[in-house]
Amino acid sequence: MSRETCYRCFWPQSLCWCASIQPMATRTRFVFLMHPKEFKREKAGTGRLTHLCLPNSEIHMGIGFDDHEAVQALINDQKNFAVLLYPGETARNLSNGDLQAADLGGRTLVVFLLDATWACARKMLRLSPILQRLPRIMFTPSAPSRYVIKQQPQAGCLSTLEATHELLVTLERAGLDHYAQPTQLLGLFARMQEFQIKCARDPARQGYRRHPYSEPGERTGLKGRSGMRSRIFKTTAPPPAQPTPSSSTSNTSVELGGIAPG
Repeated sequence: MSRETCYRCFWPQSLCWCASIQPMATRTRFVFLMHPKEFKREKAGTGRLTHLCLPNSEIHMGIGFDDHEAVQALINDQKNFAVLLYPGETARNLSNGDLQAADLGGRTLVVFLLDATWACARKMLRLSPILQRLPRIMFTPSAPSRYVIKQQPQAGCLSTLEATHELLVTLERAGLDHYAQPTQLLGLFARMQEFQIKCARDPARQGYRRHPYSEPGERTGLKGRSGMRSRIFKTTAPPPAQPTPSSSTSNTSVELGGIAPG
C-alpha cells in the first residue's frame, strides 16, 4: 500500500513540511514555471517548497507558455513589471544596482523563474517566445550552491530555492522588497537534504539508493552532454525589444546566477 501524501508539499504525510513553514509576504510576485518532469517526478524539487514559503507566488506547469492564459495575463498587465530570471549578456545584474525603484514606475515586479533541469529549462525558453521577449535579470551569487544531493553542471549554478533566496537578499539591498525571514528557505533546504542523506546511509532502505552521497569536493566533473553545459547560456537570443523603460539593459558580463534547476 502506498504512503499517504501531503498534496501541498508532495512529501509523505509523516514527513510533511507544511506545519514548519511560516509564509513570508513579499512585494515581488514570484512565478515558478515548472517543467512536467519536475512536477511529477522530483520529490527533492525545491520550487514547490519555495512556493509554499511565499504567499505572493504561483506555480504553472508546462513546457511552452505562449498559449498559457495565466502567464500571458501577468505579462500583459500594465500594472506589472515582468522580468525573467536568467543570466546573459543583456541581463540586468541586480547585484550591481542595475534595477531601481524608478525603473518600476510604481508597477509590481513580477519575476518568472524556470523550475527544471538545465536541459529542460533551455527547451522551455526556446519554445516560449513570450518569455524570450521579457527583460532579463540576474545576480552575482554570494556563495556556491549548497546542493549536496545533486551535482550542479557549473560553478555558480543554483537550485530554484537558492536562486530565490539570493534574489530576495539582493532586492532588499536595493530597497525593492523586504525579506522577513532570510534563514527560512536555506533552513528548509538543509533539512530536506539532511533527510535524503540519512535515508541514503540507512542500510535498511535497500530500494532508496545504492550508495551514500559523496561530498561535493570529492566528485569528478560531469562528462558527455552534461559536461557541455558551458553552452547553456548561449540560448536563443531575445528579439530586439521596443524602446520602453522596461527593456533598457546594461552591458554586463555573464554571471551564473539566475536560472536554477529544481
